[in-house]
Amino acid sequence: MSSSTWRRVIVLLALALSAFTFNTTENLPIGLLSLISDDLDVSLSSVGYLVTWYGLTVAVISLPFAHVSRGWPRRYVLSGVLAVMVVATLVSVLADSYWVLLTARVATALAQALFWAVLAPVAVGLFSPAVRGRVIAVMSVGGSLATVLGVPAGTWLGQQGGWRAPFLALTALGVVALVVIAVLLPTTRPEDSHGAYASAPHTGRFVIVLATTAVSVTGMFAGFTYVERFLTTVTGFAPATVSVMLFVFGLAGIVGVSGVGQLLDRFPHGSLVLTVGLQAVALTGLYLFADVKAAVIGLLALLGASAAPVFMATQARILQVAPGRTELGFAANSAAFNVGIAGGALIGGVALSAVDTRGTFLVGAVLTFVSLAIVLAERLLPGGTSPGGTSPAQAVPAQSNPARSTPERAAESP
Repeated sequence: MSSSTWRRVIVLLALALSAFTFNTTENLPIGLLSLISDDLDVSLSSVGYLVTWYGLTVAVISLPFAHVSRGWPRRYVLSGVLAVMVVATLVSVLADSYWVLLTARVATALAQALFWAVLAPVAVGLFSPAVRGRVIAVMSVGGSLATVLGVPAGTWLGQQGGWRAPFLALTALGVVALVVIAVLLPTTRPEDSHGAYASAPHTGRFVIVLATTAVSVTGMFAGFTYVERFLTTVTGFAPATVSVMLFVFGLAGIVGVSGVGQLLDRFPHGSLVLTVGLQAVALTGLYLFADVKAAVIGLLALLGASAAPVFMATQARILQVAPGRTELGFAANSAAFNVGIAGGALIGGVALSAVDTRGTFLVGAVLTFVSLAIVLAERLLPGGTSPGGTSPAQAVPAQSNPARSTPERAAESP
């Protein structure tokens, strides 16, 4: 490969590392509930609400931030959000109270809100439109590794050296990503990228995508936010094995992302139906067989394999159906995703006192079945479920600017 291609590949990997770091930071408290609760002398529900407030912040801020920054060079935007993430995560390490930790996480969430809005257009704009699908897959694997490596490793590291240790490690990873992106990412106008516009805009399908994201993620996190307590007090696993169980979940997620990634171009709608449906089955099974260890291991793997690809599938659909600039569509989808995280953690917290930890998975299953009904409703829209019959990896949007920069015209694949 030429030096310019290597530069783009390195930037792509740094973007994937950034996705890994942000996703791990967001979900890390899930594996550290008891440690943080004991150290800061707060309830488990309060620690769970660290996830709620994080997600709620991203949900509220994503669209306004994407709108305000829509004309800013993406090199400066991404460098700025990564700098905020690094500083805020370091503050988390030094936090001596719950409220300092919560404030630091809200600051990180503000940075993440803008990060997810601009990530995909920047990444796909580095390469030819013909490889959009593969670029999205690389980003998705980076984000999914947060569950297969980030949260389990962070849980293990927290058990060995205290809950602050994994936050310190994430600070170091954030510095690496920041340096690479600040130095190597080309400075271009966002509207010049072919990733700035969808291939087959459709408002109705766009709304279906957002609703599917929000409700399915709410169902997922209604139970999964409290999976540590579920595994130890309901199923009976030893606390030391929680990180192993989370690793099983995350590894299955990588398998699911890889498998569904092969189907996205040909069956974008069917991929969503499949993943949301299997998530509903997995959550139902975890409720029904919560006291059977072997079943819980298998169902947790099924949950990872089905839940992890949902966001990837909806992101690919945004590149197809977003009615305006795609960064606004991605911001809306990120907001919907984080509404789901916040709502799921909140609903799960309330359900803890009403239906106990096991019951939170039943609540999550019901919500996921509602999400399945929403995604199936797309068939009722005029034209079926495949607008234009063109995949995001194949279509070149008519609105895109032909005067793109050299990296954006490049035909090499990542």
